[in-house]
Amino acid sequence: MTIVPADRFELGELAALFNAGYEGYFVPLHVDEAALAYMVDAWDIELTRSRVALRDDEPVGIVNLGVRGNRGWIGGLGVVPSQRRNGVGRALMEAVLAEAPSHVTLEVLEQNEPAIRLYEDLGFTRTRVLEIWSLTADVPATEARSVEAQPLGQSGLPWQRADESLPGEFECIEVDGAAALIRVTGPRVGVAQLDARDEDAAAELL
Repeated sequence: MTIVPADRFELGELAALFNAGYEGYFVPLHVDEAALAYMVDAWDIELTRSRVALRDDEPVGIVNLGVRGNRGWIGGLGVVPSQRRNGVGRALMEAVLAEAPSHVTLEVLEQNEPAIRLYEDLGFTRTRVLEIWSLTADVPATEARSVEAQPLGQSGLPWQRADESLPGEFECIEVDGAAALIRVTGPRVGVAQLDARDEDAAAELL
């Protein structure tokens, strides 16, 4: 097996490998070239320091590394199904950590026990539980109003919700005692940041 920098490949090739690496994942995941380009830009993925695993010159795994100053973030580790459980993920992680800043974070699903064992064996420790919620329903109207879009000044946010990850075009809405940064994409609304003085204000804003 050979480990090489990810920037040796076109974005379309990396997107295909990423999808293959997440085949059968606990949450359906699919990216195309445009989506991967967005991830690289918004999440500061450095393809020169990200890594691809090759077996007989065929790509079999990928790990993305985001870098912001002295902080790093693992933006996805995937191994194609036929090569899982034989050291590819560990080799990728060891290779990328050798090029990473001294402080590196990642997120992993609680159901993904093999990955958790790998990360803990590599020295990662659990810091908190990150919950992601979604809603598809009719909701009552509120008095939320649009205001000038700017970060909410929060600290300790996950990498994908931090100020540096905010999309180029986002909106800010507020009610008395609460504000949220949102991105509207067709029929979907994503909440990037939300800050509220109490649960009632947060609920009204949501």
